[in-house]
Amino acid sequence: MVYPEPTRILAIRHGETSWNVQSRVQGQLDIELNDTGRWQAERVAAALADEPLAAIYASDLQRALETARAVATRRGVALQAERGLRERGFGEFEGLTFRDIESRWPEQAGRWRHRDPEFGPQGGETLADFYARCIAAVTRLAGAHPGQVIALVAHGGVLDCMYRAAARVDLRAPRTWQLGNASINRLLYTGEGFTLVGWSDTSHLDVPTLDDDPL
Repeated sequence: MVYPEPTRILAIRHGETSWNVQSRVQGQLDIELNDTGRWQAERVAAALADEPLAAIYASDLQRALETARAVATRRGVALQAERGLRERGFGEFEGLTFRDIESRWPEQAGRWRHRDPEFGPQGGETLADFYARCIAAVTRLAGAHPGQVIALVAHGGVLDCMYRAAARVDLRAPRTWQLGNASINRLLYTGEGFTLVGWSDTSHLDVPTLDDDPL
């Protein structure tokens, strides 16, 4: 079978939020970037200034949209919101810290920690359903742009699914790779699936931040 030219994917995690700092589960709650996250978004935009982007897609949650908007504005490319790129729905876990969850629901916390594919918090998604939803969305978007470069701005959980699909890592396997805020991750897509090219590039953030004292 002859496959079309590969699609180059630049998968970007949104910039930092106050809840990232507090280790609160954001899930599908609509949390905005903090000042550091906005600075990170501008650094991502600068890093991608020379990329020939054909399209920019982002989760419709504002922390991803804000990050993507910085890239879209700099590149002059239309930003398209994509609900399929949302973070996993965590139901009753959302808004709580990991310590809160372990204290209230130790058995559920254990199933979550051990990556049970069939577990989902009350009102949330199972890991298996979340993975299927993410990969279906990314496959659809990438498949629409053979031979082109696209940016996908999403969440840590979504990027984790993309890494596993590209590296053929089982859903139950512990995570050993980074998912830093505002990281740039590179993949290829063909009709055969996804391939990793580069992961967790944060070199564009290796400059003084808003909190650094210039003196």
